[in-house]
Amino acid sequence: MKLFGGGRPMSGRALNWAITAASCQGFLLLGYDQGVMSGLIGANNQFAQEFNNPDAKLQGIITSIYDIGCAAGALFTFFFGERFGRKNMIIAGGTTMIIGTILLGSSTTLAQLLVGRIVTGIGNGFNSSTIPMYQSEMCKPGNRGILLSMQGTVTIVGLCIAYWLDFGLSFASGPIQWRLPISFQAFFAICLVLQMLPLPETPRYLIEKGQNTAAAQVLARLHSKDATIDDEDVVFQRRQIETSLEIESAGGPFRYSELLKGGKIQNFRRVVLCCAVNLMQQFTGSNMINYYAPVVYANTMGLSRNLSLILGGCTSLTYLAASFIPLWTVERFGRRALLMFSAAGLCFCFSMVSILLSIGTRSTAYAATAFVFIFQIFLGIGWLPIPWFYPSEVTTTRIRSRGQALGAFINWMCVFTVVQITPIAIDSIDWRTFIIFAIFCALWVPIVYCFFPETNQLQLEDIDHLFEKGGITGGVFTAKGGKTVQPGYHQRVPNMEGVEKGIQLDGEHVEVEKGV
Repeated sequence: MKLFGGGRPMSGRALNWAITAASCQGFLLLGYDQGVMSGLIGANNQFAQEFNNPDAKLQGIITSIYDIGCAAGALFTFFFGERFGRKNMIIAGGTTMIIGTILLGSSTTLAQLLVGRIVTGIGNGFNSSTIPMYQSEMCKPGNRGILLSMQGTVTIVGLCIAYWLDFGLSFASGPIQWRLPISFQAFFAICLVLQMLPLPETPRYLIEKGQNTAAAQVLARLHSKDATIDDEDVVFQRRQIETSLEIESAGGPFRYSELLKGGKIQNFRRVVLCCAVNLMQQFTGSNMINYYAPVVYANTMGLSRNLSLILGGCTSLTYLAASFIPLWTVERFGRRALLMFSAAGLCFCFSMVSILLSIGTRSTAYAATAFVFIFQIFLGIGWLPIPWFYPSEVTTTRIRSRGQALGAFINWMCVFTVVQITPIAIDSIDWRTFIIFAIFCALWVPIVYCFFPETNQLQLEDIDHLFEKGGITGGVFTAKGGKTVQPGYHQRVPNMEGVEKGIQLDGEHVEVEKGV
């Protein structure tokens, strides 16, 4: 497809950056949505007056009903995303969010507000289930982790924009105080749709649908500005993908029962990893801070409303600064190391917060606030970006859309749970809420160490070989750094000459490949 309908199609570096920019736009929108309600909920402001001063329970519903919409969007993607394709699902997500924003911005009743929250959530569910998969299928293995981690960074950019826009407009009078922040998300959604229009579908999806020539053209465009479909690297990569898909599809059309099967392909283990990493992300307690930072500062720590809003915005800025760290570390240290280091730091911070708040003085409340800031740093290092793209790495092309969507569904349902219970927990058990999440974070360290394989620097077709060992841990527990496959494995395995020539592989290698 040509840029804006004319000229030469984007290719090479321009195309790669356009894909990254569009993917980041989707997560900028996600971050804005996550943060925009935090400055409106729980205050005696125009929003509260408009909707009859909602109590803690209703505050939780207004905030978390959005997450139900996100979960519904992810569930739709699970069943139908493969039919419509990666690109179309992202465009549909942006369009749905525009419709939802119109409903929100024009809300005059609580019912309309809730419907608008659900509709925007559905659109974001489409995007969060599809965008990491779209970009991961377009990236080269050497920089895939960096580019996908940028999605986490721009998520916090969106969060910061939402926090500070809420704060700035809190001094305004009239409906603009809340209608403008809620309506502003339409700008990001429109940008997302416009950015996606000139971009191609992923080559892996095109090959899966039998459009091999179109896939080769996309591979050539991704490779370099002057590459053609006959270039050696393009031909080799195309045949790698074709071979993997042929083996994955040897059993016939996709059946949902495949997701529950073990064997050498290890689909069930892959799906469990997709779900587990997303569940674990939400039970770090991150969204207790992201959604309710001003409420936590005001109600739990006893700070003034204005100071709580300022600290909420500063918390997001700290989070933003920390989100840049994975851009330099995710390819150097890998996914596992960052997740374990991050979880250990999160556990320490929330433990300190609970201890300091239990003392109950103003000075210890300020000290606890400092540890909330440090918590955001540790969160940005690992558990912010990696859970969003890890499922797209550990799944095969055949089940990638389902695995990514199922992981996103679990993620949003867990967000709903955390957001729903946070105001109630703060009202009921106060600072003890932090202890619960500290315990969860402590558990994540050994779980990652024992069960999560390292995907760093591996081509997606190489990652398939991570699951050949089978068993509960898949060899991760005994492998140095959890890395059971080294980069370039796909090129070095026996009989790859058959792939290069496009001929049928022999029985021995087919068995190896069936373990992908």
